[in-house]
Amino acid sequence: MTRSRSLPVALAKAALARPALARPVLACAALAAALAAAAPAGALDLIIGGRAEACSRAAKAGISDPLSVENCTLAITGEPISGHALAATYVNRGVMFLANSDYGSAIRDFDDAIEIEPSLGEAYVNRGGALIGLKRYQEALTEIDKGLALSPDEPEKAYGNRALAKWSLDDLRGAYDDFMTAQALRPDWTWPAEQLAHFSVVPAGQAAASAQ
Repeated sequence: MTRSRSLPVALAKAALARPALARPVLACAALAAALAAAAPAGALDLIIGGRAEACSRAAKAGISDPLSVENCTLAITGEPISGHALAATYVNRGVMFLANSDYGSAIRDFDDAIEIEPSLGEAYVNRGGALIGLKRYQEALTEIDKGLALSPDEPEKAYGNRALAKWSLDDLRGAYDDFMTAQALRPDWTWPAEQLAHFSVVPAGQAAASAQ
């Protein structure tokens, strides 16, 4: 099966001094709300029929009810799938566990997917999302960076995940830049803009004056 690849788009960098960032308005409440909404997850398309395809459709649609999880499990344990199809089904079930805040189960599925297909970027990005749920933010950054290096199909979600991890580590500039990248990669996705609304950009000169 041929997989389409979307390559990350780099944002242009200004040569002049960059604006500073004030601490996000209502930072704690805003970040908590963003994290509670769950880190963006990337499911994988499978067009092979059977339960594996049903699992894929549900994961792509954001459905994570018990029946859908069971469909994925039955595909893994009872259908003659292997290689990419099996790895993708582990990812898709892991995405459902992630949506249900079952981070341990999600990580185990992403681990299994990586063991089968080490070049599967979505598995690393989603493992990073699960680590964010466990508040293991530095580890999450490492996983997401690995995933981005493998050109996942939806890089905007990787940047969204990485922005959450950086925000949690108080790297406001890094979080802001990653939210901006996510927005640039997929302008019709409203989630990055909703997070950017919590940030206040201060002109560089004003920031320098206030620091004196």
